[in-house]
Amino acid sequence: MKFHYVLLFLLHRHHRQQFFLFVSLVFSPLVHCDHHDYSDALSKSILFFEGQRSGVLPRDQRMKWREDSGLSDGRSMYNTDLTGGYYDAGDNVKFGFPMAFTTTMLAWSVIEFGELMPPSELRNALVAIRWGTDYLLKTVSQPNRIFVQVGDPYKDHNCWERPEDMDTARTVYAVDAPNPASEVAAETAAALAASSMAFRSVDPGYAQTLLRNSVRVFQYADNFRGAYSDNSNVRDGACPFYCDFSGYQVSEKLTKLSGGPLAVAGHPKMENKTFITYKIFNQDELLWGAAWLRRASQDNSYLNYIEINGKTLGADDNINEFGWDNKHAGLNVLVSKEALEGNMYSLQSYKVSADSFMCTLIPDSSSPHIDYTPGGLIYKPGGSNLQHATTISFLLLVYANYLDRTSQTVNCGNLIASPLSLRTIAKNQADYILGHNPMGLSYMVGYGSRFPQRIHHRGSSLPSVKDHPEFIACKEGSIYFNSTNPNPNVLVGAIVGGPGEDDVYDDDRADFRKSEPTTYINAPFVGVLAYFAANPS
Repeated sequence: MKFHYVLLFLLHRHHRQQFFLFVSLVFSPLVHCDHHDYSDALSKSILFFEGQRSGVLPRDQRMKWREDSGLSDGRSMYNTDLTGGYYDAGDNVKFGFPMAFTTTMLAWSVIEFGELMPPSELRNALVAIRWGTDYLLKTVSQPNRIFVQVGDPYKDHNCWERPEDMDTARTVYAVDAPNPASEVAAETAAALAASSMAFRSVDPGYAQTLLRNSVRVFQYADNFRGAYSDNSNVRDGACPFYCDFSGYQVSEKLTKLSGGPLAVAGHPKMENKTFITYKIFNQDELLWGAAWLRRASQDNSYLNYIEINGKTLGADDNINEFGWDNKHAGLNVLVSKEALEGNMYSLQSYKVSADSFMCTLIPDSSSPHIDYTPGGLIYKPGGSNLQHATTISFLLLVYANYLDRTSQTVNCGNLIASPLSLRTIAKNQADYILGHNPMGLSYMVGYGSRFPQRIHHRGSSLPSVKDHPEFIACKEGSIYFNSTNPNPNVLVGAIVGGPGEDDVYDDDRADFRKSEPTTYINAPFVGVLAYFAANPS
């Protein structure tokens, strides 16, 4: 009865299109919704990161089938300690770019939703963040040098080996000034700045170390602009795996944080022209890093940076994506907090872009909108689709909170989107991932009664060292890769790439686009699950 009163009130208060939006986004999911144990899913989503650890594992390691690995990383080539960190997915390579983004998103999850987490899970989340930041600090420990990757991906991908057995080349990829590494450096700066906020109340000394290093690393990103994959010694290792495909544009002017002049470089396709252009790479990461430093430090120089460079660096391009490669939508939501809560007109363009992004997520809006599968999952082509569902769900919840605190809504032209409607879209995505989908399958390993059994993951699919202490060489693991048996080690909490545009998922280890988990799929989902564990309805 109470629900009907709410509908009648809305019908009286708003016009018909708003009423139908509420019905389509809120009423229908409630009718068909399965009940999910979001607290259990939250715990498992954090536990997953223990299965991705590299280095010496701690005594309280809960993923017991894992052992120490990568213990010589960094020593042979650079005589430095690069142990630790995370393997990004189902391989045994440590890619710095997605690892930094993973860490940023874990930290943002704690910043926005940590107060909603049970104390034990907040502790586990902070441990997961620190496993990333401790490693990232090692990658920037030497002046004017950034270590961006450990492991030769081609040699690694040619083998099916446990991380504990790795005998492939642990090639270290580094970038030295004045060579560019803007996207990795700026994302690392973002990760360290965001993490400093997560640790501020529990370990202020460590938080200060993170922030101090963030400032220094951002200076590298800003002073030596360009893609890290443009360095010949890095390109073959980074590409095509984690090149920054989104960050190139040509602009006539850019103001640097230092206020100094930007070195002039002619665009290759315009070198015969008579006018001067600037070569701008990775504009989204530069703004993203500056925005996190602004939020963490409240330093006005970073506010000036995002105010002055916003248009030049493409903040108002309305690029409706957010992930390890493209920060635009996340950047706009992040900066909108200060625009909304601080009434800062100079940041209004970020809020306008954030509003526009939210409207693309509402199928009934007049805006061009993001595609959904017939079963209701946000879909973007290219594989590993659930990375989009988890990052976008996270942004929906964060922006809904910002709007709620300032009593605002989003004007989508033909309808008004409330914070409730944004949260409902996020809940639909979370429920889909957890099993409310046409396959009736949870895409989180170990959650629910039906979940993927044959994920594309070396450590999970090979027998553990405890069960099979003998060395398993590079090609000897092929029999396990080709096996149709379920993986012997359950990588609890891992979210796989997910189904295709037809909502179909084949539990096939060889189909890495669908069956491979990644750290950057899980990281934003930690925040999503923390919210719904505290607000299940």
